[in-house]
Amino acid sequence: MGFDLRRVLSSVDSVRDFAARFLTEIVSIPTVSPWGEGYDDFARVSKELLEGYGVSVEIHRVPQEYVDQRIPQEGRGRPRFIVIARVGDKSNTVLHYNGHYDVVPGGPGWSITEPFRPRIYGGRLYGRGSTDMKGGIASIATALIALSRFSEEQGFGVEAVFVPDEEIGGETGTGYVVEKGLVRGRYVVIAEPSGLSQIYIGHKGTVWGEVVVKGRTGHGSTPWLGVNAFEKATYIARDMFEKLVPLIEGRRSKYTYDLEEGNKGTIMIGGLLRGGEKINQIPGEVVFSFDRRLTVEENPEDAWEEIKRFVEESARRAGAEVMVRLVHKMNPVIVDPNSEIFKAIERASKEVTGKTPRKIVCIGGLDMRYYVAKGYQTATYGPGALGMAHAPDEYIEIEDVINAAKIYSILPIILAKS
Repeated sequence: MGFDLRRVLSSVDSVRDFAARFLTEIVSIPTVSPWGEGYDDFARVSKELLEGYGVSVEIHRVPQEYVDQRIPQEGRGRPRFIVIARVGDKSNTVLHYNGHYDVVPGGPGWSITEPFRPRIYGGRLYGRGSTDMKGGIASIATALIALSRFSEEQGFGVEAVFVPDEEIGGETGTGYVVEKGLVRGRYVVIAEPSGLSQIYIGHKGTVWGEVVVKGRTGHGSTPWLGVNAFEKATYIARDMFEKLVPLIEGRRSKYTYDLEEGNKGTIMIGGLLRGGEKINQIPGEVVFSFDRRLTVEENPEDAWEEIKRFVEESARRAGAEVMVRLVHKMNPVIVDPNSEIFKAIERASKEVTGKTPRKIVCIGGLDMRYYVAKGYQTATYGPGALGMAHAPDEYIEIEDVINAAKIYSILPIILAKS
C-alpha cells in the first residue's frame, strides 16, 4: 500500500499547532443543546478550517420538521447541521469517525477561565466541551489533515461526521446519520472521552420517568378538607429509597465498568421536583423524577415494568392516586471485544503510547447504540477524562489530543491492511 506509519505520525506532529488552534476556535463557540445556538457557527468554522488543509467537507442540514418532532420545546425552530469530512477514496471508505459538537451549559464554579473563553494553561486547554467532546473532534480533524497529505497513495478513504444533540439523546444527530444511510465506512470509532488507556465496548441503558401524584387542593387552614399530594409523594419516594433502590443495586454485572461502583443497576430519585402553587394552599399535584441506569445484562422494558408496578403498589398502600410517566428509554449496548476494530485500536495505541488499552463498559449512555443496531463494528475511544465532562474548569490535556490524532491517523491504515 506504500504506507509507512512513521511518515503519517510525523505528519501529525507537523500540524500540532492546528490541533490547538482548531480546538480553541470550536470551544469558544457556545453550542449548548437543546437550544442549538452556535450550531451554524460551528459548522461554518470547522468547514473553513478543514478545507484550508485540503479536506473535503460538506454541511448537511437536518430537515426542520424531523428536528422539531424529536427535541425539547426550547430547541424547536433552530437548525441542526451534520458536518461530513472526507479524505482519500470515497468509494472505498474504511473507517467512519463520529464526534458530537453540542455541549451542556457552562454553569457556575469556574476559576481558571470562563466556560466559553478557552485558555491554554499548563499543557491543558480549559473550556466547556474541551473533554466532552470537542477535544475528540480536534483529534479527528488533525488526523484527517495528516491523512489528506497521502491521499493519492491511500487506495481507501476515511470519513468523519460531527453531529449535534448527543447530550439530549442523539436522534437529530447520530440517529439521523445512521437512519438516512450517511455512513460509508465499514468500521466506526466514536471519539467520546474514554481516555486513551481504555476502550468502551458498550454502555449502560437508561429508563427516565416521572411519578405524578394527584391530591385535592384546598385552603392551608383546613388541611383535613383536602388531600395533600406532597404527603402521598413523600410516602412513595421513601418506599422507593428503602425497598426499590437496594433491590436494583443488588444486581451486579459481570463486566468491568469505568467506575468500580458502576457495575450494578442504579436508580436516582428526585432529579426534578414540581408541585404546589402557594404557601397557604394544599398541594393538589406533586411530580418527581427517576433516572434508572441499566447494566448491559438488563433491558429497558423489564426495568420500566418493575418501577411502574412498584410505584402503583406503593400508591395503593398510601391511598394515593398516581400516574407513572415514561420520559425516555435507551437500550444498553455490549459488543464483541475481540472484533477487528478493537484489535486495530490496540495495535494503534501500542504504536503511539506503548500501552494496550483495557476494555470496559461506559456507565453513561453513548451514540454507539445507533451504529451497533445497524450492524457496524463500533468502538468508543477518545481523549479526555470522564471526571472532567460537564464539570467546572473542564479541561483536556493537549498532548492527549495529539496522541489521539496519531492513533486515529494510523488506525485506518491498519484496518485497510487487515
